[in-house]
Amino acid sequence: MPTVAPTVKKVTPVLVVDAVEPCAAFWEKLGFTRTAEVPHNDQLGFVMLDRGGVELMYQSFDSAIADHAGSSSLYSPDRTRTALFVEVDDLDATERAVEGATRFMERRTTFYGMNEFGVIDPGGHPVIFAQPVPQ
Repeated sequence: MPTVAPTVKKVTPVLVVDAVEPCAAFWEKLGFTRTAEVPHNDQLGFVMLDRGGVELMYQSFDSAIADHAGSSSLYSPDRTRTALFVEVDDLDATERAVEGATRFMERRTTFYGMNEFGVIDPGGHPVIFAQPVPQ
């Protein structure tokens, strides 16, 4: 009898960073709201952000290490970080919203039909914002 795989309903990245608060503020500029917060020591250790069903989570290195005892080598600032590709409906408005963020990629049109640009979020993660090229 074949094994039936469980249904995956949602995948949400948990991005581990030095400081959670600047990352939350970055996404709030793009219309996200905080749906959950967890303090850690005297700072924000974890935040869940949502906008219309699109969800992101950030957790501090200190909080992640405390949550997962014995895994300090997994959660350290010198590990590879996650990059995000975010499709938007108005690239111009998005560009204005993240003005001041460090750019790693200037605006361009790609061979796969997207206008896009890339910035680094306050936690050090590359974020490429993209909008389909009008047909």
